[in-house]
Amino acid sequence: MLGIFLDQETTGLDCNKHCVLEIALRVIDLATGEEKIRYSQVIAHSFEIWEKRDPISISINGFTWEEVQMGKSESEVAKEVKSCFKSVGIQRGKSVFICQNPSFDRAFFAKLIDPYMQEKLFWPYHWLDFASMYWALEIEKCKRSGDPIPDELKLSKDTIAQALKLPGEGRPHRAMQGVDHLLLCYQTAVGFPVRS
Repeated sequence: MLGIFLDQETTGLDCNKHCVLEIALRVIDLATGEEKIRYSQVIAHSFEIWEKRDPISISINGFTWEEVQMGKSESEVAKEVKSCFKSVGIQRGKSVFICQNPSFDRAFFAKLIDPYMQEKLFWPYHWLDFASMYWALEIEKCKRSGDPIPDELKLSKDTIAQALKLPGEGRPHRAMQGVDHLLLCYQTAVGFPVRS
């Protein structure tokens, strides 16, 4: 089974109004932890799109107009992602997407490669949520120890990292940095069964 660890930086939170500025992914063998492929790319947009950016989102990812102009077109990036997935045999039943916030990432990813094309390519439609994985592990710990379920359990990636005694994600946020941090958290919390 392959895991597509994916993160994106965007011009804002509304997928109907905002766009992807950067996408990054690493395809990992979930049994061994072996990396099959990695991809990262900034996406160019018109100034009209850039003007609609959300200042809070941009303050988090730190993108500048100059960096956005250096990117590739959405169609080029879509073509490259398709090529990456084809080269490692991404397909439904044999791979899954793993994100910190799949409802966000899936909606923006669909702007690059629409759901009908994803279906035609027989890509996975399961987008797994790392925070839910962590939640399930914590509940299982409570069941084994007999401790009550906590009244509060913060599930941001940085608070999960802190609970796992890992560093938080650096700032400004960039997509591959987010993927690397997600993978570190996943490896620590879930692990790879065959890894020595």
